Amino acid sequence: MSQYTTPNLAIRGSNATTYAYRRFGKTGTTPIVFFQHFRGNLDSWDPALVDSIAAEREVILFDASGVALSNGATPATFKEFGRDALSFIDALGLDEVDLFGFSIGGFVAQEVALQRPHLVRRIILAGTGPEGGRDMHGWTDEPRAHALKDVQDAGDIHFLFFNSSTESRVRGEEFISRIFTRTEGRDADVSLAARDAQAAAIIEWGIQDPAKLTRLASIKAPTLVANGDNDLMVPTPNSYLLAGHIPHAELSIYPNANHGFLFQYPHEFAAEVLAFLAKN
Repeated sequence: MSQYTTPNLAIRGSNATTYAYRRFGKTGTTPIVFFQHFRGNLDSWDPALVDSIAAEREVILFDASGVALSNGATPATFKEFGRDALSFIDALGLDEVDLFGFSIGGFVAQEVALQRPHLVRRIILAGTGPEGGRDMHGWTDEPRAHALKDVQDAGDIHFLFFNSSTESRVRGEEFISRIFTRTEGRDADVSLAARDAQAAAIIEWGIQDPAKLTRLASIKAPTLVANGDNDLMVPTPNSYLLAGHIPHAELSIYPNANHGFLFQYPHEFAAEVLAFLAKN
């Protein structure tokens, strides 16, 4: 199966949410649970990235409560998003997972690792930052206008995820083509109510507070931190903060790349992720 063809599944959690998810890839491996970006749904994951990872690992993509095809109320804080994710993982009956958190999905992955440390084997934190980090208390005017637009288009994707260089823009066009290739069984759009709940949670998470960085010392799972060198959404210095405060962390910075570095370099990053997950 592939991100282009794998069916949408549903499972009911103990919190009464029926979660929409996709599960495919190499069975018999520790599943990787993916946590999505702001306003993202199942189809926002790049098939080039997740299919490359799924060639060697089992991958699980899901919508949080109230997001796209999942029902229920969208959590209002990332602590609640963490609990929500654990309800989904528990519904699947998983007792060990790897975590892949992109953007605000990285906030959720941190919370899952802190709330249930013995569940988590390894973590990938991509284009994300710690609670209380630097320049994360909302966005500056131009990124905010693109991020919060009621109806987004390709121009917003380019601005928020890719640099203005010719190479980055070409990679952006290729990414947009990939995520809209699937026509059957697509996920629902993320509602404006879910957008607003996520945005409020981002504001709270981003209140600058260096004392919050000490929480990261409790993340014991080996962690790969990665980002582009020019992230407009979660400024790149926050990746250095994560790598500096998580005890067993590695840092990888991709050149000429914005927030969507993992979509600009999908095969390269997939290879790095697989190599990291394969370490003893």
